[in-house]
Amino acid sequence: MLKYLPVKFLRFLAISCLVTLISLGFDRLHPVKANPTLIAQNAWAGASFPVENFQTYTSGFGYRSSPMDGSQQFHAGLDMAAPLGSYIRNWWTGRIVELSDHTGCGTMIKMQSGQWTHIYCHLMGSVQSDSRGTFLIDRSGGIVLTLGQDIPAGARMARVGMTGRTTGPHLHWGLMYGNQYVDPALVLNAMYGSNPSGNS
Repeated sequence: MLKYLPVKFLRFLAISCLVTLISLGFDRLHPVKANPTLIAQNAWAGASFPVENFQTYTSGFGYRSSPMDGSQQFHAGLDMAAPLGSYIRNWWTGRIVELSDHTGCGTMIKMQSGQWTHIYCHLMGSVQSDSRGTFLIDRSGGIVLTLGQDIPAGARMARVGMTGRTTGPHLHWGLMYGNQYVDPALVLNAMYGSNPSGNS
């Protein structure tokens, strides 16, 4: 029977199951010494909504028409509009494993948190390297990050910009679990339920 289901549906089902398992505390990313009934309630307690002054979601995860040239492309993240210069917060405690500013992603931070990789694109500032290391520098925002630096969840670490291929100020937020892209909207729904904007 399953062989007749569309591949896109099976992929969605697999990702939904993964997010559900993780929301129940089976990801081992954030070990909890508590009663098992409390694990599900606290599985996302260490996570933070990634952008301040959130306005709306402008482009979801999956195939779409490119806003730049109209071609069909896979969008491996969630675009979150916010005013230019709004602060971006680290989603989960982790380590900076990549900084770059030379791709369509613009100025970018890639974080590693256990099996999770979280990617933040179109940021203000630039990446510079010298004998001391590689840095993301946004002087007007008071931000200097170093490759390899550990960043706690919820810490301000960048600002919404318009670097790279973009038509307006927003955060492109990508998530991977292992080496597989995951729809960030599913994670936000697991974190916030009926209020995926992170506002209380």
